[in-house]
Amino acid sequence: MDSQSILSDTTFWLTVGGIVLLLVLSAFFSCSETALTASSRAKLKAQADRGARGAARAMRVTEDSERMIGAILLGNNAVNILAASLATALLTRLFGDSGVALATLVVTALVLVFGEVLPKTFAITNPEPVAARVAPAIALLIRVFAPVVTLVRVIVRALLGLFGVRTDPDALVLARREEIVGAIALGHSEGAVEKEDRDRLLATLDLTRRTVEEVMRHRSQVEMIDIAIGPARIVRQTLASPHSRLPIYGDNVENILGVIHAKDLLRELDRVLRGEDGKPGRIEDLDVLRAARTPYFVPETTPLDEQMREFLRRRSHFALVVDEYGALRGLITLEDILEEIVGDITDEFDLDPEHPLRRFETGEVLVEGGMTIRDLNRAMDWALPDDEANTVAGLVIREAQLIPAEGQVFSFHGFRFEVVQKRENRIATLRIRRL
Repeated sequence: MDSQSILSDTTFWLTVGGIVLLLVLSAFFSCSETALTASSRAKLKAQADRGARGAARAMRVTEDSERMIGAILLGNNAVNILAASLATALLTRLFGDSGVALATLVVTALVLVFGEVLPKTFAITNPEPVAARVAPAIALLIRVFAPVVTLVRVIVRALLGLFGVRTDPDALVLARREEIVGAIALGHSEGAVEKEDRDRLLATLDLTRRTVEEVMRHRSQVEMIDIAIGPARIVRQTLASPHSRLPIYGDNVENILGVIHAKDLLRELDRVLRGEDGKPGRIEDLDVLRAARTPYFVPETTPLDEQMREFLRRRSHFALVVDEYGALRGLITLEDILEEIVGDITDEFDLDPEHPLRRFETGEVLVEGGMTIRDLNRAMDWALPDDEANTVAGLVIREAQLIPAEGQVFSFHGFRFEVVQKRENRIATLRIRRL
């Protein structure tokens, strides 16, 4: 059959029309895949909450991304292979054996331009609107191809299992969290998110991963009251303290009898001094434990977000921290947790309102040994590891494997650490410089 008769053949034009239709379907699948994978679930959720049914369908479709992508790839590969087969048969009739090579070139060019690049470029510029429009068709496609996609998933996981690869069912949840963290960090690097905003957002996300032990005030820094010093001295110490709540103990610091709040103590003192039956009392008659509140103990391994919820539920802002043996480790307040999000909170009663860090023009910083690594990283925008030690002094001791002397210098993690001052066995001050 010559070329003229082939061109006038109805089958020829039906084949051409079939190839065009298959290219359109290929473009649809490519556009859908890009739109559904690139669209922000947060934006889709916001649109769905405003009543956009397409966005709600898109969210349902993307819940199981493996099944969605499997169905789309199955449909896309099917139409591309069928288009290539039809083009090969068509061009072979026109040009003989050379039509095979020609069909490969033509179909590759058509699929690349019209089936891949063009639809994906369009989808990536408008991912959420496109995802909302294609979601109903993709949902139908997933239901139709469900048996085949399920079989493919089983085969793929079995093959991965032969090589020791196991799929994690929680990987998607973790990936979304890392996606949020990455988006915040990227926004800061591009200047769209301020450093303070970045720190607050990342700190909020970290509350579930951090424990009370990491932010508590160590017992060596806790101001406590000895019940044996007598009511008069207890009142003076409470009024002189910058803190409104103070633990009170008897015999030894492990024997916590209660927690004194300055207001409760003053109310009890006022009641005693006014006296009963019109007779004024004396300050020595003050029963301090009557004004004390029952101590609230929490384990040091409690996650910060859980502890914050517990503070709000109990309407309490103060807790004593104990280890697994019940020994006192320190204390934590609601303010300590909030400071992890918003930074240091100071008021007119704080003894040292300045941050425990001094910067020099040489690039060095002078820090207190008790400063947490997290606070130092936040202040200097560094990335010192805080998984094995909470404070800067603890990091130096851990890395040096000894308690250093004054003047000793160490270099690790890309920084130079110089011990400036010690108090007994505690590192008081360090000078740090990036290498």
